[in-house]
Amino acid sequence: MTNTALLVMDLQQAIASRVPDPDYVPRLAGAVRAARAAGLPVVHVVLGFRAGHPEGHPRNKTFGALPEGAFTDQDPGAAIVSEVAPEPGEIVVTKKRVSAFTGSDLRLVLDARGIEHLVLTGVATRGVVLSTLRQAADLDYRLTVLSDGCADPEPDVHRFLVERIFPQQADVLTIEDWTKTL
Repeated sequence: MTNTALLVMDLQQAIASRVPDPDYVPRLAGAVRAARAAGLPVVHVVLGFRAGHPEGHPRNKTFGALPEGAFTDQDPGAAIVSEVAPEPGEIVVTKKRVSAFTGSDLRLVLDARGIEHLVLTGVATRGVVLSTLRQAADLDYRLTVLSDGCADPEPDVHRFLVERIFPQQADVLTIEDWTKTL
């Protein structure tokens, strides 16, 4: 499984705080520990902007509306949640839009490591997970989504995506079932 990487996406304070499930972060931390124990690379994907947000166009309903200073180096809300924080040597990729690939060097990092299989986790299911899954599928990556390793502020949206949409392009497993395959 050396060609597999676990992507932990948008697990930043300001984003993860919107998850209604109090067990979500501890459960995801278990998946991160299992990946590390199995020797799989863990890649952390974060949203990040320069001061003044020159990357965000005012027409963009999501990023154009961010308050000044949001998701910059000075924003405490941009910090990765401590329970899943990167260990020394783990890669942190900074993206500029919803998909983990957009405005980042994620594909370069994956290609350089020979990664062909992505295991997706993150917040929000309707955001970074959906956008990354669609783009990764178009790039011909093999995909697994950890259903309980993703979260959305609206549980019914999460459920619809993991039960009806994601299985069309990815294997969908629980963290427990995935860790049994390692």
